[in-house]
Amino acid sequence: MQIRDMMVPIGDGIELEVRRIQHAEPKGPVLVFLHESLGSIALWRKFPEKLAKATGCDALIYNRQGYGHSPDEELPRPHDYLETAGEQWLPRLLDKLEIRDVVLIGHSDGGSIALVTAGTMGGRVKALATMAAHIYADHLTLAGIEEMAVRYRETDIRDRLARYHGNRTDDLFNAWQTVWRDEGFQAAMDFSRWLAAIECPAIIIQGENDEYGVPEQVTDIVAGIGPKARGVLLEDAGHSPHLEKQDQVVELLYDFLRSESVLKNCN
Repeated sequence: MQIRDMMVPIGDGIELEVRRIQHAEPKGPVLVFLHESLGSIALWRKFPEKLAKATGCDALIYNRQGYGHSPDEELPRPHDYLETAGEQWLPRLLDKLEIRDVVLIGHSDGGSIALVTAGTMGGRVKALATMAAHIYADHLTLAGIEEMAVRYRETDIRDRLARYHGNRTDDLFNAWQTVWRDEGFQAAMDFSRWLAAIECPAIIIQGENDEYGVPEQVTDIVAGIGPKARGVLLEDAGHSPHLEKQDQVVELLYDFLRSESVLKNCN
């Protein structure tokens, strides 16, 4: 596998930071990784490489605006920031890179964005996997954000995040907690039209001990997509199952993609 980091112009003077993992002979669509609200390319750690190696698929990992070397985002975040990221910015990036067929893999905010993109891009999305995606703010979401805000002030969480986000750390943290606590944002969240438009097989994953979401997030997403979707609650996992149970999630996603005939030449 070859790994390359680059900046990709997508119009309007915007360049997004991306990492590409490429095989000489890829065995399926491109795996596209969408990070969480406090995440980044680096914070996926080795998960994209392991899944790309297991599946034989190329991979694209990117930083949204406001993250890494990508340009600043609009602050405060508008209520439709998830929809805009999924409906406009990601399709533009894929078009610029001339990537047609994809498997979307999103974590937390990235999972919610992946739902929008899957509902927007139709048949180009061959499969969808989300981990800890949200389609509404539930009581665990709000309590988890409140607890994290306290930890941000009173522990070394800020310093740990700053290793990845540098002088943007406070802006990113405040953007995340402010918009999710905004009652206008909570009231405006409605993913129903995108869920209903998803055409591909989907696996909706959440840790049983996820501190930011109730299990009904999974069942409601599955119900909104329909029979093409399946839900998985992972034992002994929290908000980041792909890091906490990395090998298990790699195997789970490989088996899912193989069972849905997304991968080529796999026995």
